Amino acid sequence: MPTVPGSSPVHDGASVSRPIRIAVDAMGGDNAPGVEVRGAIAAAGEANGRVEVVLVGRRDLLEAEIAKCDAVETPISVVDATDVITMHDTPAEAVRRKRGSSLVIATTLLKKGNVDGLVSAGNTGAVVAAGLLGLGMLRGVRRPAIASLYPTLRDPAIVLDVGASVDCRPSDLVEFAVMGVAYVRHVLGRDDPKVALVNVGEEPSKGNELTRAAHKLLTASDLTFIGNIEGRSILTGEADVIVCDGFVGNVILKLTEGLVHALPRFLSREEGVAAGEFEGLRRRFDYAEYGGAPLLGVKGTVIIAHGASSEKAIKNAVKVAARFVDTNVDGTIVDRLREVVSSNGR
Repeated sequence: MPTVPGSSPVHDGASVSRPIRIAVDAMGGDNAPGVEVRGAIAAAGEANGRVEVVLVGRRDLLEAEIAKCDAVETPISVVDATDVITMHDTPAEAVRRKRGSSLVIATTLLKKGNVDGLVSAGNTGAVVAAGLLGLGMLRGVRRPAIASLYPTLRDPAIVLDVGASVDCRPSDLVEFAVMGVAYVRHVLGRDDPKVALVNVGEEPSKGNELTRAAHKLLTASDLTFIGNIEGRSILTGEADVIVCDGFVGNVILKLTEGLVHALPRFLSREEGVAAGEFEGLRRRFDYAEYGGAPLLGVKGTVIIAHGASSEKAIKNAVKVAARFVDTNVDGTIVDRLREVVSSNGR
């Protein structure tokens, strides 16, 4: 397995004094490898030596793309990977079978400590599977969660899980809340984030068995839990961390993406309304502005970018990954889970 020399493993809670190394799965996205290479070079260039990027993929293609850019002084290296996991592959099977793929090799680099974080715009299910099979889970976490950042009428909020864990226990939703709070505190820089639980009504008695039991656990925790939140209130900004199982969260995510694309078209049909007037709204919901969604709960920083990511999206995803490493979000999650478990007797 190819490695990046001169580095040492980074374990849970370790601090990074050298430049932060981020691996980019350069073959995963819809427009790979061009946007991955350009986005990675832009991110490393803007970091002024604080971030190094390791591009993982077919060396000949990556070096050809790098040659097109002004990257002589940019801290970029290449690790060869001859195979690719496609959007049509079965995630777990592909991760086990395609050991020479860019995603699996990048994940192995992260597990060995040769890099500190990973960005991939590839098959989301495969990224989750690679995290589970290749990295394992943080202490105290049973299931991973993808945290999607949402603009609101106030500050952006995160919704988790949006697709990693569709079948959850009540305790899983508490773990999601703890991980979300760590994200908001350390990456978004907010003290005492407010947590809400997605439900069909505001009353504690509403919902199914999962949400009713999760409501009790969240109420008993030392988190700032403000209760249930209905779908219509997600974008109001009442909560900083919005928790649900991955089935519900993925429906919310895909509905929002579809609405953002369809709304200007609907409104442009109205007399006197131009679709261009809603460009500001589209930008607020543009995933490129946020880079990608972190896969929380696995041992290591993993950022999942949109399959159709642009150069800007990849650049911002690398920046988000570096921020996660720099603020030690994983170490905070482990510590806070221990405190929450102690506080409610789980």
